[in-house]
Amino acid sequence: MKAAIVSAAGELPVYGDFPEPQADDHQVVVTVKAAAISQLAKARAAGSHYSSATHYPFITGIDGTGYLNNGDPVYFLAFNAPWGSMAEKTRVPTEAIVPLPKTLDPVLAAALANPGMSSWAALTRRARLLQGETVLINGATGTSGGLAVRIARHLGAGKIIATGRNRAVLEQLHTQGADITLTLDALPTALPALMADGIDVVLDYLWGQSALDIMQAAVAGGEKVVRFVQIGSLSGQEISLHSKLLRSSGLTLMGSGLGSVSNSELVACIGELLTAAAQSDFSIPFQMRPLSEVHSAWGEDDSRCRTVFTL
Repeated sequence: MKAAIVSAAGELPVYGDFPEPQADDHQVVVTVKAAAISQLAKARAAGSHYSSATHYPFITGIDGTGYLNNGDPVYFLAFNAPWGSMAEKTRVPTEAIVPLPKTLDPVLAAALANPGMSSWAALTRRARLLQGETVLINGATGTSGGLAVRIARHLGAGKIIATGRNRAVLEQLHTQGADITLTLDALPTALPALMADGIDVVLDYLWGQSALDIMQAAVAGGEKVVRFVQIGSLSGQEISLHSKLLRSSGLTLMGSGLGSVSNSELVACIGELLTAAAQSDFSIPFQMRPLSEVHSAWGEDDSRCRTVFTL
């Protein structure tokens, strides 16, 4: 069969031939319809993510949509090397499959599942958002952060604050559910008053200086508990975090991702997300490319418009 194959750490995927998978007692074969590029898929393919495979060659891609042998549409997670999602067929554990609502476009489902799951898991499993609470989304101008605005509203957030660098995108977020938008350079001056009014949950897609600004504002806000959930690190992997930020405030710092949320819970989150997506507008910009163009398209991916490979 045809697949997107990574032959060594750091190499780009190449469209080529790979043996077809065979089902067994615990795994089923899925005929793939669509699989999207994500930051996680790229990091695993490059060998730089903590969950990366260590044996080569393997098929890249971590998730997708497709069909079981009986024709049922499904979403699946594909973390078991060498069977990634970017192939004509893949093999996945039965517990890594979610039925796909028949009214939901499988290509759209492949596009939104990964970015949507990041905030769905963070809000429901890690922060355990309560109805009416205030949510700050740091880095809301990217695909995942922008989708998080709509998901937070869907899950019952009372007030949503969105931050980012792109002023034009921030303005658009007002129409998607954000009550307040702030540029990153405005955080040190604007956040203390907002913290005093009450911010319950922070979803952080950036890390770096903006994350530190938010934590410092939480300290200035007093003893109120702020659940800070770290999801992404687009602004850098490390910050200088003084111990007093945790000792002298109600700040609770946690992460959300592979490892902090179990695979079974991730699958459950995605099932809930896709069910909601069939009823609400969780659409995001995406472009379709045939899998045969994976080598050239891999480096052209735009964080504001997802690339979805179709078969």
